[in-house]
Amino acid sequence: MALVAGAVAFSGTGAATLNGDELATISAASRSLAGLWELARNIDGHFLPYYLFMHFWIKAGMAELWLRLPSAVAIGVAAWFLADLGRRLHSVRAGVIGAALFAILPSVSYYGAFARSYAFAAAAVVFSFWALRRAVERPSGRRWVTYGVAVALVCCTHLFAVLALPAHLALARRGVLVRMAVALGIGGLPAVVLGLVGFGERHAISWIPQRGPEVWLKFPKMAAGSTGAGVLLFAVALAGAVVLWKSTAGRDQVREDGIRSAGARQAWGQGDGSAGAERVRGEGGGFAGLDPVAGEGGRWAVAGVGWLVLPPLLLLAVSQLVTPAYVDRYLFVTAPALALLAGVAVAGVPRFPVSAGMALVLVGGVLAASEHVTVREENGRFENIPWALRVVKAEPEDAIVYGQSQLRAGFDYYADAAMPDDVLKTGDVPDADGFGYPERSEVAAALKGRDRVWVVWRGTKQAGLQGNSVPRVAQVRQAGFEPVSVKHSADLPGLTVALFERKPERKPARTPTRTPTRTSARK
Repeated sequence: MALVAGAVAFSGTGAATLNGDELATISAASRSLAGLWELARNIDGHFLPYYLFMHFWIKAGMAELWLRLPSAVAIGVAAWFLADLGRRLHSVRAGVIGAALFAILPSVSYYGAFARSYAFAAAAVVFSFWALRRAVERPSGRRWVTYGVAVALVCCTHLFAVLALPAHLALARRGVLVRMAVALGIGGLPAVVLGLVGFGERHAISWIPQRGPEVWLKFPKMAAGSTGAGVLLFAVALAGAVVLWKSTAGRDQVREDGIRSAGARQAWGQGDGSAGAERVRGEGGGFAGLDPVAGEGGRWAVAGVGWLVLPPLLLLAVSQLVTPAYVDRYLFVTAPALALLAGVAVAGVPRFPVSAGMALVLVGGVLAASEHVTVREENGRFENIPWALRVVKAEPEDAIVYGQSQLRAGFDYYADAAMPDDVLKTGDVPDADGFGYPERSEVAAALKGRDRVWVVWRGTKQAGLQGNSVPRVAQVRQAGFEPVSVKHSADLPGLTVALFERKPERKPARTPTRTPTRTSARK
C-alpha cells in the first residue's frame, strides 16, 4: 500500500503547474546558505529545515517532477507506517484498509504532488504515533529514542504539525510517563525555537483572515479534499474509535477469564495454572491478540480522535488568541487519522470485513473522483501561469507590470518565448528578506514612450480594477493607460491578465471665432 499511495501521489506531479508557494520553495532553495539564513531571519523561518533539504535536492534539477518527488515519497512513507500502525492497533486488515483509504483521498494527491513540506509533516506525525505505539508496547531505551526523534521530525516539518502531538498524552500512564515526558521534551525543542521564530515573523501571514467556529463544518472536506468522501469517512472514523474503545472491555474480560481459569486450575490441584495463562499470554508479557496494557484500546480510541480533531481546534484557538492562522493546508496531518480510524471500523465488521473494506474504498473513490481530476488539471493549484503566458500576445515595445512582484518568478520559470519588457525590475536577484524583486517605484516614468502594457496580478478582475487592492494597476491607470482586454483564469484566486493601452491625447476643443457683423452707416 505504501507503493500504491506514493504512486497515486506521484501521478499528479507533472500535471498541475507550480503555484506561488512552490515557486517560493524554488526561490528559497536556490539561494546560497547565507542567503537562505538571511531569508529565514525575515520570513518563513519555520520552513528552514525543509528549505535546507530542498537546497541540496534541486542541485540535481528543477523540473516539476523532481521538485515534487520528495512529497510523493513522503506520502508512501506515511502509508507504510499507517498500515503497520493499524496492524498493531487492531489487525492487518485494519492497516491495509486504512492505508488504501489514505491513498484515495484527493488531499493526499494534492499535497503528495506539492513542493512544500505538508506531506513531510503528515509522514512525521504518523511516524510519531507508530514510534509511540512501539515504545508503549515494549518500553526500551532505543524505542524511546526513536520516539523522541519522531517528535523532533514533526516539529521540523511544519510548525503547526505539532498540534497533533497533544493527542499523545492520551497514552500517558504511570509506567511510561517519565520516559515519555523526557522524549517529548527533548524532541519538542525544535518546536520551541521555530515557534519563537514564527511568532516574530507573524507579519508574513497577515493575509490570513480571522476565522470562526463555522470552519469546523468544512473540516471533513479539508481533511479528505472532498466533501462527499470526507463526510462519509469522518462518520466511519468515529465508528472506528468506538470499535477501539469497545475492544478494551472485551479484551480485558478475556484477560480476567484466563487468569481466573488458571487460578482455579491451580486451586484444584490441576497444575500450576501456567498452561491456562500461556493460552492468553502473548509476546512480551502481553496476551495473545490483546494489548499488553489493560485499557490500551480505549486510550488509543481517545488518541485517534484527538489526532483527528485537536489540530483544527487548537489552530482556531491560536487564531483567536495570538494571530489569525487558520489555513486548511496547515491541517493535512489529520488525513492519516481519518483513514486509520475508518480502516479500524471496517476491519471490525463481524462478517465480511474485507468485502466491506473494498466497498468503502470503491465508494470513497467514486465520491472523490471529480476532485482527483481537478487536482491533476493544469490549473489544479489555482495559479495557472502557462495559461497567462498564452494570453500575453507580446508585440515589439510592449511592457509588462506585475501586480505582485513575486509573480515574475513563475513567468521566468515557464516562459519559453520572448516576453514583454519588464520595465520595473531593477535586479535579477530576489529580495534578501522576501520573495519579491527590487523594482522602480515610478511607474509612469518606467512606462514613458510605451503605448501598450500587460498587467498581471493574483486575484479577480474586480480586485485589480476596482479600488486599490492592487496598487500597481492603479498606478498604470494614473500613468495614462486604460484596459482594453481583461481575462481571468476562472478559479479563485486565480490570475488576471489585462492589456492596457495609452489613452489617446485629447486636444482641447477650439472656441469658435465670431465674425464681426458689418453694419451700414445711416445717413
